[in-house]
Amino acid sequence: MNGVRMLPAGEQGLVVEFGSKIDEEINVRVHQVSRLITDRLSDGVIEVVPTYRSLLVYFKPLVITRNQLISEIEVLLSRIEGAANESGSARVVYIPVCYGGEFGPDIEFVAQHNKLSVDEVVKIHTATPYLVYMLGFTPGFPYLGGMSEKIAAPRLDKPRTKIPAGSVGIAGSQTGFYPIESPGGWRLIGQTPIKGFDKDADKPFPIDAGDYLQFQAVSAEDFYKIRQQVNDGTYRTETKQISRGGAR
Repeated sequence: MNGVRMLPAGEQGLVVEFGSKIDEEINVRVHQVSRLITDRLSDGVIEVVPTYRSLLVYFKPLVITRNQLISEIEVLLSRIEGAANESGSARVVYIPVCYGGEFGPDIEFVAQHNKLSVDEVVKIHTATPYLVYMLGFTPGFPYLGGMSEKIAAPRLDKPRTKIPAGSVGIAGSQTGFYPIESPGGWRLIGQTPIKGFDKDADKPFPIDAGDYLQFQAVSAEDFYKIRQQVNDGTYRTETKQISRGGAR
């Protein structure tokens, strides 16, 4: 595949770099190759870590050499290059959010900064699915792409030392939510009762890199109802399958 670089990363690592910018098409390729490596090269590969524009492949040097791994990945790259127009399907995960008030103390700032009403901020924020480029920072934190510049807002000058789990924030032209309680400098506009990370669950992360995530506004009453269902283990996150071209 044109423009792909393979770079050594220690004795057991190989970086597969697809480009130098944050781009949805590049990220789709990252996840295509990630899945193929996981499926086809599992004997010699320990773990594959996808990011915005690259993969870090941890491999077993006693099972497969770096040069052999590069050759195998080149074969996989040629396969997806031959199917470049096949965008495939994607999962959309719907995340309920209660906006404003105690749940989103910075939403008025975001509205004023962009000369909008709070309702307009919510409408724009919930209008479209966001591609989950990668997970990181804390367990399950989704880095999302595709937020409208109409609601972009600067980070806090002084980050908060403690942000509640589930808080939904905006930083620059990015949005996401905090799966666990943690420090952070994003502008908080709402909160979801969904657990973005549950170490005791069969699937600790309800969202995967490569999914799309769409926020849905709910009332405070519904927020607490859903939180109780989550705690009881009876809540089922709403999802649907779409073609990647239909995500926009």
